[in-house]
Amino acid sequence: MYYNNNDVRLEELPIPEVGSDELLLRIEASGICGSDVMEWYRIQRAPTVLGHEVAGTVAQVGSGVSQFREGDRLVVTHHVPCNACRYCLSGSHTVCDTLRATSYDPGGFCEYVRLPAINVDRGAIPIPDGVPFDEASVAEPLACVYRGQRRANIQPGQTVLVLGSGLAVSTDLSDFRLEAARRLGADETLRADQYTPDRLREVNDGRLADLVIVATGARPALLQAIESVDRDGTVLFYAPTEPGVEIPVSINDVFFRNGATFTTTYAAAPGDLTTALDLIASGRVQIGDMISHHLPLAETDLGFKLTAGASDSLKVIVEPQR
Repeated sequence: MYYNNNDVRLEELPIPEVGSDELLLRIEASGICGSDVMEWYRIQRAPTVLGHEVAGTVAQVGSGVSQFREGDRLVVTHHVPCNACRYCLSGSHTVCDTLRATSYDPGGFCEYVRLPAINVDRGAIPIPDGVPFDEASVAEPLACVYRGQRRANIQPGQTVLVLGSGLAVSTDLSDFRLEAARRLGADETLRADQYTPDRLREVNDGRLADLVIVATGARPALLQAIESVDRDGTVLFYAPTEPGVEIPVSINDVFFRNGATFTTTYAAAPGDLTTALDLIASGRVQIGDMISHHLPLAETDLGFKLTAGASDSLKVIVEPQR
């Protein structure tokens, strides 16, 4: 039960009762998302059970459910679209009103969740054979990354700068995360407190970045992103900021003369999740190397502290059945 980032308690709740078109999922793995530790955002709903990056086993099947059976291994999404509104029909599922209103009961940091009928219908995806639960739980954040890359129109041969430990050229304040970025494929890593666009030019043949992905909501990183994008390049704002954060942008210099594009991304559509699971199953994305901690449910509070600190951890997975 989440009260704040430093107060996550182990509490007893009744196992949810399942209706005719619903499922009961036994949670095997649940990842802690960066959004879970955005205290300014989560505190509004506290106390609550968080967790939306989940993988588990079907423990009970409602009488009206025919596509799943007890023992099936599933990844399930908490937010699902209607697939019928003007946004969904144009491919913009993540701005659908239904997606913003749906969830499961109670949340992923628990032993069992109830999947409402709409989540069973369009938010439950079988885990491919050979994919362990911990890696499968990372399908949801990977799907968000995949959607962001599509929106940014990432192309082979581009120079990609990730502000907030990523691959290609990565910046961060954490040496632990910079080392992880190097190990996972980054061509260059630069400390964020020493980073300037000139440093990027030094490691990139005199050029700025074709694509800048801002994976942090820190205002200095937002300003760095604008200064670091090359002509006709793109800035993808991947992480939200705290309320009230604004940045100055010169329309003439950034957009009119240099042709830069700014875009954002939020969440993922069911199709993105299916693609993410395929990427994991095929081994094209080595999820296992990105998981730094496996914790039992009783140590979820430690997981929140590790994720909020964002220095000596990568992906933290809670395993309620340990």
